[in-house]
Amino acid sequence: MDFSLGDLNAPHSMGTTIIGVTYNGGVVLGADSRTSTGMYVANRASDKITQLTDNVYLCRSGSAADSQIVSDYVRHFLHQHTIQLGQPSTVKVAANLVRLLSYNNKNMLQTGLIVGGWDKYEGGKIFGVPLGGTILDLPFTIGGSGSTYLYGFFDQEWKEGMTQDEAEKLVVKAVSLAIARDGASGGVVRTVTINEDGVVRKFYPGDTLPLWHEELEPKDSLLDILAASSPEPMVS
Repeated sequence: MDFSLGDLNAPHSMGTTIIGVTYNGGVVLGADSRTSTGMYVANRASDKITQLTDNVYLCRSGSAADSQIVSDYVRHFLHQHTIQLGQPSTVKVAANLVRLLSYNNKNMLQTGLIVGGWDKYEGGKIFGVPLGGTILDLPFTIGGSGSTYLYGFFDQEWKEGMTQDEAEKLVVKAVSLAIARDGASGGVVRTVTINEDGVVRKFYPGDTLPLWHEELEPKDSLLDILAASSPEPMVS
């Protein structure tokens, strides 16, 4: 049996780290960017935070195909809902649509999702929709393979009434920790901050993330050599 061919034909999976955190005034969503195909990294800079409406976003983990089709259907339904009501959808409505699709198709879907956003009725809200279609209204939630390394970290670090800056720093710190410990998480960190003023996306390259424990600083890597204006000749 050709195991390498089997890996190449494996489904695209986002063994991943996704996070949603509420703060005093809104929410911060965060994710890594590694998409795997078996043991291979199919995409090292994928965007796992998908826009559903102007004020609601979705973090995706598990099967890439499953999470993408759920987000596409929900975005379509919410567009119709907004036209009919003449006003933006609430975060709760969006989360319940995600829950409905996940629960009714739980035997076929392999995806865990986090819905986060802001609306004028309840402010910043986070909903977790794990495998099976349960819906959880939470002040913060984590998902994906990297989440197993973060439960104790969040028990210690998360607190009520955080500022926007504190929440963003917490999310970036947590994703970078999961990247260091979880082989299925990696790449860059993306965050989306949603509040009354709108939406702000931020991008954190891998070389700007904090190093943890046994991680070593890269030295004389190929990227460093290529970036240099006059690279030193390589001597064997």
